[in-house]
Amino acid sequence: MQGVKQEIIQNMQILKKTQNIQTSVSRVECYVCGKGLEDGHSISAKTLANGIVLFCDVHYSLQ
Repeated sequence: MQGVKQEIIQNMQILKKTQNIQTSVSRVECYVCGKGLEDGHSISAKTLANGIVLFCDVHYSLQ
């Protein structure tokens, strides 16, 4: 078992050296009303003709 753990650690170190991982974060809010998770709403994405748009649980069914 110790050998397996050591191999996993070595593989993780190799991945850290070879992969440049970039992340970003964006505010999640309804396209219509601007409300989001902090307001107690769930948010869902919908693909429309002009792209992907986020809607709250109130406005999702209206589109």
